Amino acid sequence: MFPLHRFAFPICLVTLGLTSVRAVAEPRVLARYEARDTLGRPTDPDPDAQACLAGLTWAPASFPVTCEGDDTSSHRVIVRFPSPVPSGDAANDHVTMEWHRPFQTRADDAKAPAVLVVHESGRAMPVGRLFARAFQAEGIHAFLIHLPYYGLRRGASDRPESDNLVTVVRQAIADVRRARDAIASLPEVDADRIAIQGTSLGGFVVAIAASLDNAFPASFIMLAGGHLYDLVVNGQQDAANFRRDLERAGYTGDALRKLLWQIEPTRVAHRLDPQRTWLYTAAQDRVIPLENAQALARAARLDEDHHVSFPGDHYTAIVHFATIVRQVAARIRDCEHGQADVPPSRR
Repeated sequence: MFPLHRFAFPICLVTLGLTSVRAVAEPRVLARYEARDTLGRPTDPDPDAQACLAGLTWAPASFPVTCEGDDTSSHRVIVRFPSPVPSGDAANDHVTMEWHRPFQTRADDAKAPAVLVVHESGRAMPVGRLFARAFQAEGIHAFLIHLPYYGLRRGASDRPESDNLVTVVRQAIADVRRARDAIASLPEVDADRIAIQGTSLGGFVVAIAASLDNAFPASFIMLAGGHLYDLVVNGQQDAANFRRDLERAGYTGDALRKLLWQIEPTRVAHRLDPQRTWLYTAAQDRVIPLENAQALARAARLDEDHHVSFPGDHYTAIVHFATIVRQVAARIRDCEHGQADVPPSRR
């Protein structure tokens, strides 16, 4: 058995003195909304991409969205909705998001843009919370989703069994895509401007979730890459720890290759809109080496303006945080309303 928080490798940049969300008292229901999946049945002319998509989609349905908190004026609200790919664990299958509402109120009651933040692999999600609070300060609705077996989704079992890795990652991807439709149901949010941002583990999930149907008008992938098999086999630091976990679970050689191929982002990254996708890479990263980041950039057809490289490694990248937040926030505010024209084969 190995922890999901080692998958796609930890990025323990800061601790921030945060405590676990499990210590938060159960809030009361403030509002209920009804949402519906907008994900259809995406198709791709490439047979391999189509095979990958077939394992990542689900039957669209209506679903409830609840908002919980201390009061209606709170700047931190808990949003819940059911996972479209249930695992059978009741606590885990109730997807949770922390809604960090902007501090500044708007006199004209205009709706504000939003960003779905997908956290790193740290158990307390410190980097995800850091991004969410920074976007909140920028006047953007920030929704920090708790991935499977994280935060308020940790029930009797706080980690999956090793043989359930692909199922859990598939659930994470589906939850992130459904989260877009849950956010769109909230009356304070501009439903045409819901961006997505993810770091490390979250960046990997974003790379695939945003590839499904280009539902997000802007996608920001940070400290992530492709060619997972090579990364796990040859990676250092936390990649090596993850490799040892998989070896103990019986995954080596072809078995490991087949396992990781099911969730390989370069199989579908060509479906991303290169004009609405940005990849941020640390040039000296030894957890996600530059060549793996470049593999993802090539698959997504990103030019040099959309593949941003900066000095540092997987952990010292935090020194660029303020600059990155300003860039991302400006692009979220300026992103086009509505989905750009995308060929039907990529939806």
